[in-house]
Amino acid sequence: MVQSILAGRDHMDLDNGMTLRLLSALEVLEARREAIEMVREERERALCANACLLARALEREGKPLFDSGRAVLAGLTVGEIAALSQKWRTFDREENPGLSLNEQALENVKKN
Repeated sequence: MVQSILAGRDHMDLDNGMTLRLLSALEVLEARREAIEMVREERERALCANACLLARALEREGKPLFDSGRAVLAGLTVGEIAALSQKWRTFDREENPGLSLNEQALENVKKN
């Protein structure tokens, strides 16, 4: 993904040598679509969505650790998926201010 014009940094280093990276809007849509195909019962939706998101966001040395959401489900525990997904969401909110920018911050983005 090309770095966002609004985001500060696009990767977050984890303590174990892995990184989480921000995803493009297209990658998020692809993750959602993959999750929809995996879900068999409504209660599985959040876990499948998080696994598909992590399949795209979790990397080591710039390469994805997993090739699909199904691989994430096979390789990580429910707790690990939940914790990493929450970490990614917090990182995304911090680095992608979105439409909540004040006027001064918006002007700074335009200048850069």
